[in-house]
Order: sequence, then structure tokens, then C-alpha cells
Amino acid sequence: MGHSAAVWDYRAAIEIAKDWNGIDQVVLRSPHGPSAKVSLYGGQITSWRNEKGEELLFTSSKAIFKPPKAIRGGISTCFPQFGNCGSPEQHGFARNKLWIIDDNPPPVPPNDSEGKTCVDLLLKPSEEDLKCWPYSFEYRLRVMLAADGGLTLISRVRNINGKPFNFSFAYHTYLLVSDISEVRIEGLETLDYLDNLRQRERFTEQGDAVTIESEMDRVYLRSPNVIAVLDHERKRTFVLRKEGLSDVVVWNPWEKRSKSMVDFGDEEYKQMLCVDAAAVEKPITLKPGEEWTGRLQLLVVPSSFCSEQFEL
Repeated sequence: MGHSAAVWDYRAAIEIAKDWNGIDQVVLRSPHGPSAKVSLYGGQITSWRNEKGEELLFTSSKAIFKPPKAIRGGISTCFPQFGNCGSPEQHGFARNKLWIIDDNPPPVPPNDSEGKTCVDLLLKPSEEDLKCWPYSFEYRLRVMLAADGGLTLISRVRNINGKPFNFSFAYHTYLLVSDISEVRIEGLETLDYLDNLRQRERFTEQGDAVTIESEMDRVYLRSPNVIAVLDHERKRTFVLRKEGLSDVVVWNPWEKRSKSMVDFGDEEYKQMLCVDAAAVEKPITLKPGEEWTGRLQLLVVPSSFCSEQFEL
């Protein structure tokens, strides 16, 4: 009897449970086995598993899962800034706050809802937030898990302030890889990038793909909307599709930097790579009442797929 013999109840495929710190997390399940976990702390994706139950996102064994420290791993939303320039804390405060489940989310378009399990989260600024970043906003985050295991994040930021504001943004995405030396990124060839290890000096990518051989912290500018991350040892490819986000950040701390981070294992840099859909070079400006949308879709396919199928 095939999967089509029974109707999958997508509402029943959502579970709310407590993590070991007593913080609510939402578990999304798909009929063929894929799953995802979304913590209300930071609105963060803490797990994404395929139909075999294999974890696809990296989380450090030393990660701290309680305020005020951000969770080292998964997928976090960096808002209202990415990096450590500007007044808010590094990578902004959204990933360090407790979100709530949105009881009145915007409607899901029919072409987006079919065969998907989803949850909507909401973040509004506290008085404390307004002291360090004095702008009122509503940030809605929709997380969707498709029947094929694809994961989609849609961020909507609305200015409910009386004056315009600017922000930068990133989906800080920790991919779990078998061996960092066996990974290549396609889709960033010939692009200009800012090198954060060299005072944001601008360079042009010369390789036919990006490979990681030492510490890397780069912002690739005006990047295509589809990026592929090939893991040769596991023979699988992460396909990242983005909308509303012009840049891609590539980060790996390598050996020396890893040893300086209290929430990161000394050797864990070998099993992770951050590839972030982002808006960094040119901040987003919202006038009063305006709304911005930024979307990220993640899919894992066998590496036998050729690059042309990704429209790179």
C-alpha cells in the first residue's frame, strides 16, 4: 500500500514540546519521514532531518540553548543587522529573543501551502530592544516543511514606526558536511566579495568553485538566487534558493578561531559550513507602513544532479 492510500493530516503533523531548558519548540513532520524543529528562542531552526532521519544542519556540541547566548548552529535570523557594525549586538537581537506563535498570520498562497507543514512565528520589539534600536516593527517568520523534505523560511518585516529605518539581514545557516576539505560551492564564480578577514577589502572570485582551505569570512555581492553546496563524500548537494536577498555570506572559522570560541568544539570546523542568504552590502530601507520579504528555500538532492538542473 502506497503513501497515497491515506490522507496526511498536516495540522496533526505539528507538535509543540519543551526543550531541556523548558523553552517551547515546534516540531514539523512530513509524511515520508523528514522533520524540522523550530525553537521559540530566537525563532531558530535547530534541526532539519531527511527521510532517513539523518541530520542536515550542524549544531555545536558546546552550543548554549538559553538566553542570552545565541544558539551556535542550525539556522538563525540575523536582524536588524548582520555582523558587528552598528548599534545593536553582533548579528542583531532577533536570534536572542523569545518569539511567540503568530495566531493571526498572513494567508498562505495556495501554491505555497499544498503538501507542506508550516508554523508562523512573530517578534515585536520590547522596551529593552527599543533602547538600543529605537524603531517599532513586526517581524513574521514562516517555516514550511514540504513532503519531499524541502525547508522554506519566509521573513516579513513591517515598519510600524513613524519614520523610516534601515537594516541588514541574514539567514545564518550552518550546513552539516562530512569533511570541509571535500566541499565546494557553485554559483559564486567571478563574483566580487568583501573579505571580512582583510578589513572588508573587495576582491573578485577567481576559482571555478569556492573551496575552503583555511579560515573564510566573505560576503559575495549581487549573487544569483540559486547556490549549490556539494558534499562529495556524502554524495549529496544542498541547493539554496533565495529571494529578496542579494548577497551570500560564506564562513568557516578553521582551526585557530575555533579554539577561541567557548561554544564551539576545537575540531568541529571540519564538519560545518555557513552559507547565508543575506542583505549586507546595501541595507534594506523601509518607510512607515512598508513591508519587506526575504525567502530561503533549502533542498538536498543526490550529487548526481548536474549544475544545469539548479539553473546556476
